[in-house]
Amino acid sequence: MTFTVAVAGASGNAGSELLRLIAKHPDLELKTVTASTMVGQTVGQVHGADSDFADMVFVETDAQLLAGHDVVFLALPHAKSAELAKQLEGAALLIDCAADFRLESEADWLEYYKSPFAGTWTYGMPELLIHGGADKQRSLLKSTNRIAVPGCNATAITLGLAPALSADLVEVDDIVSVLTVGTSGAGRGATENLYELEPTGSANAYQVGGIHRHTPEIEQNLSKSAGKSVQASFTPVLSSLERGILAVNTAKLKPGADLAKIRAAFESAYRDEFFIEVLPERGFPSTVDTIGNNKAVIGLAIDESANRLVTICAIDNLVKGTAGAAIQSMNIALGLAEQTGLTEIGLKK
Repeated sequence: MTFTVAVAGASGNAGSELLRLIAKHPDLELKTVTASTMVGQTVGQVHGADSDFADMVFVETDAQLLAGHDVVFLALPHAKSAELAKQLEGAALLIDCAADFRLESEADWLEYYKSPFAGTWTYGMPELLIHGGADKQRSLLKSTNRIAVPGCNATAITLGLAPALSADLVEVDDIVSVLTVGTSGAGRGATENLYELEPTGSANAYQVGGIHRHTPEIEQNLSKSAGKSVQASFTPVLSSLERGILAVNTAKLKPGADLAKIRAAFESAYRDEFFIEVLPERGFPSTVDTIGNNKAVIGLAIDESANRLVTICAIDNLVKGTAGAAIQSMNIALGLAEQTGLTEIGLKK
């Protein structure tokens, strides 16, 4: 069966990546692409002539033009998806790549996003351990037609820490994550407001002091895995990489926890996960290991002197962190094999 697809906001970074993945999916037929300032231009003019949809023309982001598709991806700025979703009632599968429907707490939304709370959709991280690790989010995606795609930073931190929390091997109130983030992961607005990246390479911390909007999402995810409230400190560092995230996550070990128990918890949680790889002992990932692919690669260590778990998690922020997660979750919701269209998607060299 072929499903008709529309991408609202297809002119942006997330939209461009969605187009790349849709082109590789055997069961999707792209019918409509929308934009705001790029209306009237072709996909090729905006994303390059080598796009599979180079001749398609961007149209207005209008509910009437999006109605009638089987799947509608919303790759819009925060708070814009909620406005449009109100006009798209019906049975179509709506998948939001912004933050509008990720948070369950209205208070958190109001504090971090300063706009009206639109509610919560089914969270699009199939591998997320929930109910204290007794189940995974995948089970909830099988019966939904509204999906909220996770934030890219939240993905790298959650996948890098959840098994240790669900196995009760680390403390829940002393979690620290520092992420090296490619420029596409910080968003256009954030990048423009940072120091100009030098041609020789530069790195700048941003949204420092617990104010990054992914913070409540991270704590929401980790709390679901732990089965209790979790506090986390998260600092992103913008690098002159174009894409990719390398998350260095640390947490204080509980008495009796050691590397063998940590490794057993991660291997048990992710043994059957096609898109997550736990590296052997002393193996640590690089962002290059994930570029263009829908996978997370994780390395584990113990800092004996500090009595802390250290996990390194690498993802491509535009794939596993956004568009790939959207397609993977879509596959589950549509009853397709979860890996469909995501196994051979590496970037051209």
